[in-house]
Amino acid sequence: MDPQNSSLDEFSHFPPLHLQFFEPSPNPSPTAVPSPHPPGPPTTPPSNPNYHHFLSVPVPRKRRRGRSQPHRNPNTTSSSFFFVPVPNTTTTTTTPLPSKLENNPIPSPSLNPHSNSNSLPNKTPDVGEEIIVINKESTSEALTALTSGFPADSLTDEEINFGVCRVVGGIEQVNYILIRNHIISKWRENVSRWVSKEMFTESVPKHCHSLLDSAYNYLVSNGYINFGVAPEIKEKIPVEPSSNKLRVLVIGAGLAGLAAARQLMRLGFRVTVLEGRKRAGGRVYTKKMEGGAGNRISASADLGGSVLTGTLGNPLGILAKQLGSLLHKVRDKCPLYRLDGNSVDPEIDMKVEADFNRLLDKASRLRQLMGEVAMDVSLGSALETFWRVYWDSGNAEAMNLFNWHLANLEYANASLLSKLSLAFWDQDDPYDMGGDHCFLPGGNGRLVQALVENVPILYEKTVHTIRYGSDGVQVLAGSQVFEGDMVLCTVPLGVLKSGSIKFIPELPQRKLDAIKRLGYGLLNKVAMLFPYVFWETDLDTFGHLTDDSSSRGEFFLFYSYATVAGGPLLIALVAGEAAHKFESMPPTDAVTKVLQILKGIYEPKGINVPEPIQTVCTRWGGDPFSLGSYSNVAVGASGDDYDIMAESVGDGRLFFAGEATIRRYPATMHGAFLSGLRETAKMAHCANARALRMKVKVGKIPSKNAYSCASALTDLFREPDLEFGSFSVIFSRKNPDPKSPSILRVTFNDPRKKNHGDQPHSNKRLFEQLQSHFNQQQQLHVYTLLTRQQVLDLREVRGGDEMRLNFLCEKLGVKLIGRKGLGSTADSVISSIKAERGIRKQTSTFSASKLGESHGILTFFFNPLRPSILPPCSL
Repeated sequence: MDPQNSSLDEFSHFPPLHLQFFEPSPNPSPTAVPSPHPPGPPTTPPSNPNYHHFLSVPVPRKRRRGRSQPHRNPNTTSSSFFFVPVPNTTTTTTTPLPSKLENNPIPSPSLNPHSNSNSLPNKTPDVGEEIIVINKESTSEALTALTSGFPADSLTDEEINFGVCRVVGGIEQVNYILIRNHIISKWRENVSRWVSKEMFTESVPKHCHSLLDSAYNYLVSNGYINFGVAPEIKEKIPVEPSSNKLRVLVIGAGLAGLAAARQLMRLGFRVTVLEGRKRAGGRVYTKKMEGGAGNRISASADLGGSVLTGTLGNPLGILAKQLGSLLHKVRDKCPLYRLDGNSVDPEIDMKVEADFNRLLDKASRLRQLMGEVAMDVSLGSALETFWRVYWDSGNAEAMNLFNWHLANLEYANASLLSKLSLAFWDQDDPYDMGGDHCFLPGGNGRLVQALVENVPILYEKTVHTIRYGSDGVQVLAGSQVFEGDMVLCTVPLGVLKSGSIKFIPELPQRKLDAIKRLGYGLLNKVAMLFPYVFWETDLDTFGHLTDDSSSRGEFFLFYSYATVAGGPLLIALVAGEAAHKFESMPPTDAVTKVLQILKGIYEPKGINVPEPIQTVCTRWGGDPFSLGSYSNVAVGASGDDYDIMAESVGDGRLFFAGEATIRRYPATMHGAFLSGLRETAKMAHCANARALRMKVKVGKIPSKNAYSCASALTDLFREPDLEFGSFSVIFSRKNPDPKSPSILRVTFNDPRKKNHGDQPHSNKRLFEQLQSHFNQQQQLHVYTLLTRQQVLDLREVRGGDEMRLNFLCEKLGVKLIGRKGLGSTADSVISSIKAERGIRKQTSTFSASKLGESHGILTFFFNPLRPSILPPCSL
């Protein structure tokens, strides 16, 4: 059974509902660190006769334990609630808006973790506009889209930049979302088929076919549908790349690199993958273990990434389904054993686990109270302090259990707790995939093997230099030089931290700082193939306690792979400080210690523990192509650093992918895979923009770096040339031609119109980071290019912002898009206006200076709102 479809069965007995995703109100304190699990029940959504039914969906807290987290009551404080808005689909084919919109406002976008606030305040669409109806499954389709990372009631930033709607907010956006959700759901019904746009032309009304084009093109180009290894999808990859397509070099054949390479090949790019190892997969490595005299025994051992953490929307689960594999749910049963081999008392076990969860909740509340100081405090120090203060450390067994949970937390984050950020260690919790944690029978190497098929990979190519510039890129591996138009770097964060790859020119300082701030930890394993299964067959995990806190992560958890590996396989985990010591431990000593633990557990029960047939000890910290296991948010870092890691540099020449570049899903296999699809879309966009620029040769001023243009645009709009309502405009004052280009900016949720005066607060830097990090409601800017005459006509429209928006979209037929969607034409305009203003300021300064000199006048400028102190001077 499809895990995703089975998860939706529980909602199938509900009629079509009118729902809105909803999050509790953000923390009002400007200095507080918002908790990802805000206390108290969700706020009641606004009353609206068009949205009168609600279905609560608890969002699971990310599992941080070797044992599966117990099911939580949806009314507890650790659950968040969401509501999905869908039109009434039970009676009519269209749903007209109520005539008295003042009394029946459309609910504004929520603050759910996937959402951004992108509607105008009190947006009032025309009465003639209608919400379309595609079928009667809007609720389940919205839930399916949610598992793919889409908000149910608003657009993502990427969709805004793509320009999927003419205007952000309003009925057109609602209809686009319904179409988008419908396409995703249809593909998820059978992920082995290629979904074409023509499949939806009859179900989508003709007047919305432009939205169908937008939704379909966006989903395909960004890899949300029609990806994977099914035969029908593989057929879409051209046998030969397009002769006019650009050459792309991909560094690293891990999940990120393979996902990007296949998608780029489907788009017709000429792709070459450079891999330093003799194999593909990177930190996903399934080793075939075998042995035994006469009766050969074998098993597939995942020595790297092993667990699919959540199945709802997980792209790797989709690949497994395309391969015809049923995932094995990691069962909840996970007994813990004491040093003497006896089982931990169940009552003490349950009490300590509950106490540990309360400690995590206390840590969340503590960071709210600490404000900016929380940036410099570790999670470990907070937890251990709370344990000493609130719980009795005199109970040895309870203390050992507490240390086991700490070790498990270090395993989940591949880091010592003393290095994890109290403020942001769990920043990705709101984006948890949800669903069961699973093993793939036969190991995750099966996914790698399928993704490698027909991908041009050059092995044993250790890259040491990457050059990038306006003419293209060069990648140096040994004495060989590989040239291309763009390069995608997917090497692990540990390799970037080591500096073993030289970038020419050097990476921007903000990216270097992010590389330094983010944490990168270590996890090791001991895999053991036995002649037979001597442990319990009704469990997948069991744990072992220690009385030494410094070695609490040493073989603290065992995974049984007997049900999925093809043979009697056990894997012992080494986390935290013990993982670093393990790197220098002789393998024979490690195996001896593991066997002592196993004999201590099973021999008192009369069970003989045989000698293993084969053993393997990992050394991920010493692997030059990984130098560790996976990323985490260290003290001083935040989720923003993942976004910085994902930024491209060199005007669309150098791109980055990998688990350390994806804010929502770091430290996961599916995060790495999704980052590869993300970068493919960015590279295709840059390639198209570059081709257009070469074709039309707009302007004489070369396009600047995207980050520089974004910064310049922000500076220019500090002093717009025109401003009316929520609209502001910049243009060239030298060029009075009515057809000359100008840039229009529309500001949504403008705080200047909501607040009367500034609201100063003490920890401004921290608050801004946290506000961005937890997706609280923010000011949003969208843009478009207009002629000077169109701007003047727009200014003369009467009836306020709503009528101006209607004129802009209906009369002029333009789209409002994010800054990244403006493209090279806008970059040229920005550069021209910036240069003109720079000359104007220099002329103004020079004139003032000459005037002062000619009359012998010393001029002081005063701020009339603030007393000035004149500097001492002598005349």
